[in-house]
Amino acid sequence: MKKIELTEKQRNITTYVLYLLSAVLVFLIFRSINAPIKFNEVKNKRYSKVIERLKDIRNAQIAFKSVNGIYSNDFQELIKFVDSAEFTITQKRDSSYMEYDRIYRIDMLREIIVTDTLGFVSVRDSLFANNLDYKDMASVPIQGIKSLFSLKADIIDKNGYNVPVFEVRVPKDIVLFDQNKGLLSQEKETISVDGVNGPDLVLGSLTDVSTSGNWPTTFDVETK
Repeated sequence: MKKIELTEKQRNITTYVLYLLSAVLVFLIFRSINAPIKFNEVKNKRYSKVIERLKDIRNAQIAFKSVNGIYSNDFQELIKFVDSAEFTITQKRDSSYMEYDRIYRIDMLREIIVTDTLGFVSVRDSLFANNLDYKDMASVPIQGIKSLFSLKADIIDKNGYNVPVFEVRVPKDIVLFDQNKGLLSQEKETISVDGVNGPDLVLGSLTDVSTSGNWPTTFDVETK
């Protein structure tokens, strides 16, 4: 077999090509390692923003129910409520009085609980102070996309009692709309105690009595 000898120029070209291929390989390896890290950084940052907004919605809904007895299923109604409604500040105290008992034919001591109205405070000042973000509570707080949370409220039967419930949700597809599709697909299938399980971020439930979200407590700690 005839031996093929390379000229110095050919050897140089071959060396450069090998260097280039090595650089490309190193880049691909780095990207495969770094991509999940970057994805998680973006994910956690955006989840924190969305969860903070969901907590504002929860506070408004709890206040709405305390005044109206049910939850709202309309964001504009909820925002209007925050703008105009007031909490009644009350104080309960023990009291007693003497009342004639016809059976025993004597005056007997009766004990009661008296509720005094001390004043009123606006829902807006109580929950949001100088923060006006509640006016945008219907919007998903992610730059680059305009989308709204899904809000539903209902009354369900629980052990013979009619109980108000509500649910707010937003798909992870919206929150992470511009991220790696393969990693996003994996994230939507998450089942973990320290992850946001399922394809959506969810607050409340339409089947159970709950005002909790499907995120882990680590996000509550980060918010604090």
